[in-house]
Amino acid sequence: MDRKFDLQEYMNRELPESRGAGSTEEEIFRGVLDMVSRQFDLDWERTDDQAKNMKLEREKRAIIGYDREVKYYKARIREILQERHMMKCRFPPWYPSLTEAVFAELYGLAGLAPWAYDMQEKYRRSSSAKLIGDRLYCLIDGRSQLQPQRIPEKRRIQLKRSLLLASPAERMEYGFHELYLVNGIRITIYSGDRTKAGQDVMVFRKYVMRDLSFEAMVRLGTIPPEAPALFRVMIRLGFNVIFGGQVRSGKTTFLQTWQKYENRDLEGMAIATDPETPWHELMPEAPLMQLVADGPRLEEITKSLLRGDNDYILLEEMRDAAAFRLALDITSTGTMRSKATIHDNDAVSIPYRMASKIRERYGGDLNALIASVFQNFDYVIELCQDPVNRSKKIMKGIVELSYDPERDQVSAVRICRYDFSRGIWLWRGVISPDVARKVAGDDGLPEMERILRGLEEQSPDPAPSVLHPAYYHGGAE
Repeated sequence: MDRKFDLQEYMNRELPESRGAGSTEEEIFRGVLDMVSRQFDLDWERTDDQAKNMKLEREKRAIIGYDREVKYYKARIREILQERHMMKCRFPPWYPSLTEAVFAELYGLAGLAPWAYDMQEKYRRSSSAKLIGDRLYCLIDGRSQLQPQRIPEKRRIQLKRSLLLASPAERMEYGFHELYLVNGIRITIYSGDRTKAGQDVMVFRKYVMRDLSFEAMVRLGTIPPEAPALFRVMIRLGFNVIFGGQVRSGKTTFLQTWQKYENRDLEGMAIATDPETPWHELMPEAPLMQLVADGPRLEEITKSLLRGDNDYILLEEMRDAAAFRLALDITSTGTMRSKATIHDNDAVSIPYRMASKIRERYGGDLNALIASVFQNFDYVIELCQDPVNRSKKIMKGIVELSYDPERDQVSAVRICRYDFSRGIWLWRGVISPDVARKVAGDDGLPEMERILRGLEEQSPDPAPSVLHPAYYHGGAE
């Protein structure tokens, strides 16, 4: 009969620093990790070279979250623990079970796992986490809060190396990396010469909005209850829209939600700087092609994209001249229903920013480029974080862009403004002739006009709504 496994005896024998009967709970947990790790090492030694290659691939896929591989390791860990009658051993309180704790520490994200996989209620609404040195901060209730778990340098190096295995283009010696887990979490890593000694940084971003609908945005307080009806009409009419705002203001989530209401029979092209949005999962029935390209890589395929027969284009994270020029070139052909996001919290400054970047890189007349932005894009939806609760997103405004070719005049009309002091949205029920002309004859136009008039009657905005930016020098005075 096999002798019952004794963890304390194992620790006294294999972990000299833990000798003695008074081992702490942390030391006991470390003993469990060591024992399980050594059992996996034995499993490794018993396999041939082909099986070892398969195990390496399985380990790599497990750490970035592939379900099949994760289940395999958790099942094997549970089996080892049960064989040694160790399932009742204590584990760190941020994990839901001993099996989860052992997996996270050996093959997962260590102390980050509870945040990444919503193992605690407080992490379900947390959209970002930062690992600075060994300290973990999570955005909870609008504040970056220090968490009890610590991740030592040795484990951080191991974590970084394991994550980079999933991205062959990334090299360990690089000081900057952008990676993705299977569940869509984006990871940005700063290390080496880019950070102070012992203060390497990992930034994690996840989407906490599971229900991509306007009604969900209403419940979260991002948009007013009256907005969904207006937005559905705007989508049906096919306006070109830019979603602007600072980092973590909800731009991408808003674009995803807006796009989910789009006609799924139309052909689209989504171009992003990174594989952040899985459109094939969000809209599997829609013929929506996805490309990952920016800068020089985007320039290489621009001509091909312009020859395409797509009904609309999506540009996620427009941030350089190549993306701005592509946006103008495609919409200049009359393409409607296009959407884009940009890191800019001022709708009126966006046309100038786009035009100036294009001119710096490719040349051209600044005025003509500015006019093209105002003519090609119809609305900018401005987004921001709530100043009091940074985890809450707010639509702070909607600005209509238009260009009058007869007067050579650009106009920015604020049709919606959020009053932060009163916590309400104010409206102006106007649609410029230039914008209305694009959808003339569509029965959605009278409906949109009616909705806007009703919103203005309910919550009128007394502030001036029309702006003719001074940076544009047109023919009209």
